[in-house]
Amino acid sequence: MQKKKFHKSISIIGGCGHIGFPLGLAFANAFFKVTLIDNNLFNVNLINNGISPYKESKADFYLKKNLKKKRIFATSDLSEIKRTKYIIICISTPVGSNFKPILKNFFKLIIKLKKIISKKQTLIIRSSVYPGVCKKIIKILNFKNVCYCPERVVQGKMLLEIKNLTQIISGYNQASIKETSYLFQKICKKIIVTSFLEAELIKLFSNAYRYIHFAIANEFFMICEKYSVNFNNLRKNMIDGYNRNASLPSQGLTAGPCLLKDTMQLFSFTKKTFNLGLASIKINEKLPFFLINNLEKNINLKDKTIGILGLTFKSGSDDIRDSLSIKLLNYLKKKKINTLQSDPFYKNEKNVTAKKLIEKSDIIFLATPHKEYKKLHIPKKKIVLDVWNIL
Repeated sequence: MQKKKFHKSISIIGGCGHIGFPLGLAFANAFFKVTLIDNNLFNVNLINNGISPYKESKADFYLKKNLKKKRIFATSDLSEIKRTKYIIICISTPVGSNFKPILKNFFKLIIKLKKIISKKQTLIIRSSVYPGVCKKIIKILNFKNVCYCPERVVQGKMLLEIKNLTQIISGYNQASIKETSYLFQKICKKIIVTSFLEAELIKLFSNAYRYIHFAIANEFFMICEKYSVNFNNLRKNMIDGYNRNASLPSQGLTAGPCLLKDTMQLFSFTKKTFNLGLASIKINEKLPFFLINNLEKNINLKDKTIGILGLTFKSGSDDIRDSLSIKLLNYLKKKKINTLQSDPFYKNEKNVTAKKLIEKSDIIFLATPHKEYKKLHIPKKKIVLDVWNIL
């Protein structure tokens, strides 16, 4: 491969996932040759056939465009990284019930890379990682061209957001920082260089900060419910003409694969002294159960059918990872309450249409605030639990 072409080449491990796929499209749009490497063969085939595996704004258009230009392709062959200057890791780093990260598969990958990676390449970690992991990677690989560049975009809007965001870059040496800065300057508005630990904590702090904010609103909401006060009206009056309260979010089934996970990781990293984070987890995770238990105080649910509108972790998404809507549904099933489920984006054989759910349900629970639900007609005789207050 010519030197110029080599320096414009990127491989993304986990490239068919929620983070790697849109990142690959962003770099392909910036005229890099991008190889998406993933062991999910179904998604590999979808991408190579011009079909986005996830709901992502502008993804279908840019995928078809870059496939035609031969700037992007997907494969399951890890050895393809030999052909690229930059190797970006975007694989999942789950957290266990003990709040500790499960890094077995992550480090298995690092050990595999040790046999393939060369000194002319730069390794970039994009996955959310536990503080100290980057230095451990360098030690395992005996390889210094390593950077950590945490992902900071809103899922589903990455291609729209990233060009206006500041990218945090940390690296072991100046050479790798320079190379990685060159790369991200092609798709990001601004670059900030930090230490490894600062970058790792920035990622965890950012998601924990947002998660705590949602917990405040959910705790206020549950207090209001206890005393028969409408929290939505109260919040509106709190904010009106008083900017100090303007950042208070509304209540909701707040979850997702990043906010909860990174709050858990931070709690583990601080040796379980991050009390605010732990309290937030308890509050947010309790909300589905609070809502059903509160409902049972007034209604006998034994012979009722409850319809769950929306199963994904947030509106406009097709991702159910860590979804509180799913936890709500499973809680109802555990209590042997009849349920129906529907979602316009997450496909499941048990789903019914929203129209049928409304018709057959005694109680309708708006669990995920998809904007499509604003157009629904729900008869007044139906009991509706709209925790998001969008209907």
